[in-house]
Amino acid sequence: MGHALCVCSRGTVIIDNKRYLFIQKLGEGGFSYVDLVEGLHDGHFYALKRILCHEQQDREEAQREADMHRLFHHPNILRLVAYCLRERGAKHEAWLLLPFFKRGTLWNEIERLKDKGNFLTEDQILQLLLGICRGLEAIHAKGYAHRDLKPTNILLGDEGQPVLMDLGSMNQACIHVEGSRQALTLQSLGCVLYAMMFGEGPYDMVFQKGDSVALAVQNQLSIPQSPRHSSAVRQLLASMMTVDPQQRPHIPALLSQLEALQPPVPGQHTTQI
Repeated sequence: MGHALCVCSRGTVIIDNKRYLFIQKLGEGGFSYVDLVEGLHDGHFYALKRILCHEQQDREEAQREADMHRLFHHPNILRLVAYCLRERGAKHEAWLLLPFFKRGTLWNEIERLKDKGNFLTEDQILQLLLGICRGLEAIHAKGYAHRDLKPTNILLGDEGQPVLMDLGSMNQACIHVEGSRQALTLQSLGCVLYAMMFGEGPYDMVFQKGDSVALAVQNQLSIPQSPRHSSAVRQLLASMMTVDPQQRPHIPALLSQLEALQPPVPGQHTTQI
């Protein structure tokens, strides 16, 4: 279940025998809160996710989310630093200590560029997509699917490498990723690619709520014309968003295509921008 957590002096906590200082709130949603904390033992910043658990089922789901993080040691999947369960009267709070990414999410980056009238370059898109696919490949290799892939669930590291987060969506039973689930993964990935190319989701606000896949399954996506994108990238997007799931490429085939399209940049890792 993790190590004991105690609140020490005002604004600090101890997790795994290490003291952390609260800096500020980063966000909240539903029954979870995320705070920025600093490790007083190393001076590094971390994101502390606190999940309010009303019932035993909530505690089990939080534990499964922590377990999902522990399954992976991959540069494109968010790692778990520590996990604790804290009693709050008759309730509990699950605490997940995670690395802090100051650049925020892929969606933050897309919006920052859009505010300046800019977009990700095609080389950046290809490098990001390759890193995302490598993370998905690792998840699929364990017999799981992400289930909630979107730009707001992809963090950017200091060097621009994409890191998949929100693994709580994987906390159900282990599933087979072939067939319909694999097809839905490609639909979700296609929506991410669309957002990187055009600075918006293919279904506007519905896309931000995570419902774009269901819509895309029934409707052929219309890809806007843009001189910024090569025919190869446009064809890649079209293949992922085609209505017939049997015609969509699987992740291994997609990785082969992306590796062939990567720009030759000596000394630079291909999953970075």
